[in-house]
Amino acid sequence: MSERNDEAERVTAAWQALTGWLAEHAPVSYASLLPPAADEEITAADAQLRQHLGFGLPAELAALWRLCGGVDHQEIEHDEEGEVGSGAFLPGGVIMSPIDALRPRLPDHTGQDWWQGAPVVPWLTGDEAGPESGHWVGAIGVGRWSVDSLPGVGAKPAFPSIAAYLDAVLRTVTEGPADAMGPDVPGLVWGCLIWENPEYPLLDEALPHWTPIH
Repeated sequence: MSERNDEAERVTAAWQALTGWLAEHAPVSYASLLPPAADEEITAADAQLRQHLGFGLPAELAALWRLCGGVDHQEIEHDEEGEVGSGAFLPGGVIMSPIDALRPRLPDHTGQDWWQGAPVVPWLTGDEAGPESGHWVGAIGVGRWSVDSLPGVGAKPAFPSIAAYLDAVLRTVTEGPADAMGPDVPGLVWGCLIWENPEYPLLDEALPHWTPIH
């Protein structure tokens, strides 16, 4: 079995386990999953990276996009303030589509690569309007980024792979401890899996309805 096929199988297994949990415990989050990205989108993303940055699309990210092309936040009747993003079921935020993922990574109009040639691609963001922060993935694993701290060539990963990240998320929601992924802990609100920091919550009107899993 090739390394690429092996990575795809690990991502598929981790994704199916996590989304199976969502389907049972957080059905509105599960309903937010978009269908797989089109092969043309994935091929185009790979081609742009090779053309402008000299490296291809991480195999794990391509495998994930072949399972899910991003999220579509569902309308929640009780969420009058629009605080709950049903697709934000990962502690790193939402899965970015191929187009959204490449936008902050490709060189700007001057040709400058603000990521200093790091062979990584953003794939999660907690601020979709930006995006200005999130998680990246590359051959070295998964790490965090922000516009104030863009990874360079010596970027350090926090997880060895997307599959390992997804496995850690599932372990956190099923076994704990609640803070295994950081200060944000998993909880359920109106059928959605949402991660909150109990010390500094972002939810306001929805907070009384948010129940920590652990």
